Amino acid sequence: MQPDGYLATYDALAKADPPAALARLAGWLRTDWRDLFAELRADRPVLATPAFTLVTRHADVVDVLSRPASFPVSAYRPSMEAALGVPYMLSCDGTPVNWREKGLMQAMLAPEDVPAVRALAGELAERALDEAGGEFDAVRDLFRSVPLKVCARYFGFRGPDEQTLSRWSRAIMTDVTANFAAEPGVRAASVAAGEEMMAYLRGLVAERRAAPGGARTGGADVLGRLVRTRLPAELGFDDERVAVNVAGLLLGFVENAAGSMTNLVSVLLGRPDLHAAAAAAAGDPERFDPHVWEALRFDPFLKMIVRYCARDHVLPSGATVPAGRLVLAAVASAMFDDAAVEDPAAFRTDRPEHAWMHFGHGPHACLGVHPGRVVIAETVRQVMLRPGLRAGGDVRRDRDVFPDSFTLRFDAPAREGA
Repeated sequence: MQPDGYLATYDALAKADPPAALARLAGWLRTDWRDLFAELRADRPVLATPAFTLVTRHADVVDVLSRPASFPVSAYRPSMEAALGVPYMLSCDGTPVNWREKGLMQAMLAPEDVPAVRALAGELAERALDEAGGEFDAVRDLFRSVPLKVCARYFGFRGPDEQTLSRWSRAIMTDVTANFAAEPGVRAASVAAGEEMMAYLRGLVAERRAAPGGARTGGADVLGRLVRTRLPAELGFDDERVAVNVAGLLLGFVENAAGSMTNLVSVLLGRPDLHAAAAAAAGDPERFDPHVWEALRFDPFLKMIVRYCARDHVLPSGATVPAGRLVLAAVASAMFDDAAVEDPAAFRTDRPEHAWMHFGHGPHACLGVHPGRVVIAETVRQVMLRPGLRAGGDVRRDRDVFPDSFTLRFDAPAREGA
């Protein structure tokens, strides 16, 4: 909490030293975001800075994320296209590529797959926990490892090896989502990772297409479905587009899943009452899952979603965002807005789905929401089933964003003969 108030401190510093004011605000957004957002919602719900406009109320955030004509996703396009080498549908608005490939990928990520994906995540998590022996690095051994294995077995993007997949994901998504200072070295690392990844995927797609019995080899994974799908040539969905869309599955999944699981487990373990309630519900997935999404509301991995204002736009709050502005839509703030969320300070598992915005909102809401939800929920459920679960230290993060290490301990059963 800022003793003199965040806005008063920011305004005074902005007059004396604007770069220092922006740096201070960036620090608050990492460490004091909940108190900062509360003050902004009450006193200045749309904060215009020299670098960006920050939108904090639920109605305004929903408006920004629902209007691609005014707020397109073009802010992500340079970094994403630098890595992939070609346009990707999630960094395009109102284009044939976006329209066609979003619909196709929604069909490939069939909701009917969810039970099998959940079973796979549970099997992978349970095995990792059994092998842990009572102490393990949850990020390395579980929160990254399970999504990476799901990429291999469900998406069909197995990679040269798990470590390489992990490296590609982190390098590219650091540039796409966390390179606010436009560091050339971060962009160069992303481009190099993207070139490696796309070269590998081109070979993988060709291998799957040439496999005996068609692309069925390897099972009904998403890549196999894509390779078996034949669209008219004039639609341009060739093997390069297959490779790009499979790359997007990795990039949209691993960092978000690992970050979300780290944050929500930290929330649950940080309060004995929440941990006890989640552990008591862990035997029943249907009862347990709301604990996951409510815990994540208290510390979402994705706190703000970036948009670019393409034309002057009046928000529901009455504030005007002028064309040419970078806009940060604070979903973490929206989920605590008492105008839209009942009793937001309370931890409640009976909330309606719309109270949780972890997978975004509007036309660019998470494409893989159905499998993504169950991988996160089932992995965490397996963790909460372990007796005596406790944190063995703080979370260590890369750039104060991406979790790299988080030691967890639990009471492992005694080995026979010990």
